[in-house]
Amino acid sequence: MKVGKMRKYSSIFEEVSILAQAETEALFKVLDRSVTILMQQLSVSYVDALIETGDNLLSDHVQVEDGQPDAEHVAELSKLYATVNLTQYDAETIRRALQLALLKAIHNDRVDPNHQMTPDSIGLLTAYLIAKLVGQTPELSILDIAVGTGNLLTTVMNQLQPNQTMPIQGYGVDNDDNQLAIAAMSMDLQKSKVALFHQDAIDPLVMPKTKVAIGDLPVGYYPLDERVQTFKTKATNGHSYVHHLLIEQAMSQLQPGGWGVFLVPTNVFQSQESQGLLQWMSSEAYLQGLLNLPTNLFLDEKSRKSVVVLQKRGGEAKQAGKVLLGEFPSFEDTRAFEAFTAQIDEWVGQNISR
Repeated sequence: MKVGKMRKYSSIFEEVSILAQAETEALFKVLDRSVTILMQQLSVSYVDALIETGDNLLSDHVQVEDGQPDAEHVAELSKLYATVNLTQYDAETIRRALQLALLKAIHNDRVDPNHQMTPDSIGLLTAYLIAKLVGQTPELSILDIAVGTGNLLTTVMNQLQPNQTMPIQGYGVDNDDNQLAIAAMSMDLQKSKVALFHQDAIDPLVMPKTKVAIGDLPVGYYPLDERVQTFKTKATNGHSYVHHLLIEQAMSQLQPGGWGVFLVPTNVFQSQESQGLLQWMSSEAYLQGLLNLPTNLFLDEKSRKSVVVLQKRGGEAKQAGKVLLGEFPSFEDTRAFEAFTAQIDEWVGQNISR
């Protein structure tokens, strides 16, 4: 995705070329066939077989344990993998093929909704906003505070990387080892420069401070009250909202003037618990934008999310003269979307100093 100039709808959501589609579908077919064989041979889930497939491709070797898979299927898998030359594919082609496989896994394995992937359209929007807010910078580091399978983080990195002079450094945190195993496999295949941390994101973070923090934040209550006593966004009574805690934690890991772009419930500032979040913001961050996502992306109004844009205080950061508020039109409405992104471009030019 090109940055630095006013862009139209078509340059934010570039249509995948026929060649790229063909490459993605071809790679997905190899992944899916391999997964099907390994599910049967190893008696594992689609996700576990996909992780095994990724490891096989990375090692260029079919791993055998206790005679499984058997010799016949090792030969079939080896022949299948021989059709794949990972150096021929760019990172986006690999990511899209893995995404197709993970979408099938969600159906086959009945994945928990909190573990499902962030849609590409939202990842592209996140990348677009970051490009506008950060502008051209020689080095860029991004933390995903709830990285999951890594689809949001790699979507953003792949979109921004062509305009960076140096590789983007990514960091991802998650406490689900299965999700992190998928993320690690995906990022290794894409050759993404990402360090992953298997931990509760509420615990102290050990990676360097970053320029940007992102997250498709889980919504709900954090059950371990004793572990959040130092958080300013903790609830005064009962359990605290985990998405409030994660916003505070991610923003604390930013460099002065750094940007946080998070997916949050649309009513994030309207609940009774929002007072603690607002009080924390009054000393730690500037609320620079709140953009509602299109209604047709969600099953109902209750599940609807928005993109909140925060800037850490310090450095050259200052409160925008006018907070960026609005609602993204449907992605299918090209004209309305062009008009809305033009308004964002204008707002950035008038309110954000880099």
